[in-house]
Amino acid sequence: MEQLHQKDYGRYPDAYIDYLVQFQAVRDYFECHEILEEYWKEHPDSPYRETWVMLIQLAVSIYHHRRGNLRGAVKLMKGALRRYEAEHMAQLGVDGARLREMMEKRLAEYIGQPELPFIDLNIPIADEALRVCCVRRAEMLGYAWERASDLTDRALLDRHLLRDRSAVSEEREAALQKKRDSRS
Repeated sequence: MEQLHQKDYGRYPDAYIDYLVQFQAVRDYFECHEILEEYWKEHPDSPYRETWVMLIQLAVSIYHHRRGNLRGAVKLMKGALRRYEAEHMAQLGVDGARLREMMEKRLAEYIGQPELPFIDLNIPIADEALRVCCVRRAEMLGYAWERASDLTDRALLDRHLLRDRSAVSEEREAALQKKRDSRS
């Protein structure tokens, strides 16, 4: 069962905390996608289903922007804005109104000022206990909270090109073989 924020415990899903740490300290936006996509798939009945997708799209939009793929950044930011739910953001400890403003501003910059240099986006965390938890986790990993992306780190910038896709390839091949076998 999905463990959501409860005022008396101040608890959030670990995947969400990991996402925030990757987003605001490690700056591995691709890993943000991987973390929340897995969580989202494991919780198909979550009332936050669209919000998890929104957060995935936000991270991937920033990832594309950092790599200079403004077309991808625009597409994903638009998708994130369509899925945005202020109430869910508040329940997830985020200043939702401020986040939406930041997302809209970023989208306008992608479209109207594509020459602007890349600047990380920081999700405005309103829940102090959540922020402290994330900062501590980042420090344990050896990262400073809200540090700037290292724009010389190819492993960070080209993460999607460097990941091991062998499991995905094996699954696809197995599915194709099953389809072939069912035809015979």
